[in-house]
Amino acid sequence: MKLQFKLAGSITACILVLILGVGIGSVFVPPQDIIKIILFKIAQKEIAGIQETFIAIVWNVRLPRVLVAFLAGGALAVSGAVMQSILKNPLASSYTMGVSSGAALGAALVILTGFYLPLIPAFTLPLAGTIAGLLTVYASVKFAALVDKNFENSTIILAGIVFSLFINGIITVIIALNRDGMARLIFWQMGSFASQNIKNFNVLLPICAGCTLILTFLSHEMDLLTFGEEQARTMGVNTKNIKWTLLFSASALTGAVISFVGIIGFIDLIAPHLVRKFFGARHKIVIPMSFCIGGTSMVLCDMIARTILSPQELPVGAITAIAGAPFFCYVYFKGRRRA
Repeated sequence: MKLQFKLAGSITACILVLILGVGIGSVFVPPQDIIKIILFKIAQKEIAGIQETFIAIVWNVRLPRVLVAFLAGGALAVSGAVMQSILKNPLASSYTMGVSSGAALGAALVILTGFYLPLIPAFTLPLAGTIAGLLTVYASVKFAALVDKNFENSTIILAGIVFSLFINGIITVIIALNRDGMARLIFWQMGSFASQNIKNFNVLLPICAGCTLILTFLSHEMDLLTFGEEQARTMGVNTKNIKWTLLFSASALTGAVISFVGIIGFIDLIAPHLVRKFFGARHKIVIPMSFCIGGTSMVLCDMIARTILSPQELPVGAITAIAGAPFFCYVYFKGRRRA
């Protein structure tokens, strides 16, 4: 199948899933009504012939939730694709590298202390998550270099997992010592889009779009890095600066998302693998299609989380873990068989 048909099919499937995500729930809203509501609201025209309840549900509740879920899934998938590219390991992701745990710790501290930046309060959470996530990656990389002179990628991933477990322990202690906000923090830590609104979408959009554009712009350098750092250097790539730029952008994506929606794993592991299988390994295609497939997958998982036991809602992190854990094992044991 030609690449153009694959791209067109993926984008079409993405749009259909987004419409389904907005329409399906305790109250079903027909697709034609969804499209009409969105178009008329954007054009700021009065909507006739549609129930006011449908308009409120679509525009105020479900559409912001679906848009945030799509951004979150896309950002995590792009971050995972970059981590796998840098470390040349199919099991590398922002989750296994400890970025998610670090970002969660930074966000939890902001939530509990109530501290917000005076001029840009809306960006306090994503900034705290980004800084904490980047510090975790930096600590993992430095620790791996200290204990392993060969600086093997498997050592870096193992160090990331160790730091992730350590930070999760700190988060658990913080939650146990703050009983007043325990329930809220536990549910947030499991990942959910229940309280998302258009303000969160407006904050996440420039961060996700900016970092994804930077990573897409560096797609040629990532292609060269897959052949090894020596080869990349001979082609004129400043590998040290490029790797830190890639790590910072990937950490910013993960940190911003985790700060708003909690820890959601495995999307950043699964989506890049699916993209490479169907679209090839060129990062010019892998980065934007990882965003598309990751966002679509997250919307599907969120739709399952809020409908499978309706009216009770499950944490979306539980759904992604149930789907992602077997996939993680499949990738790991498939790699061992090849070795």
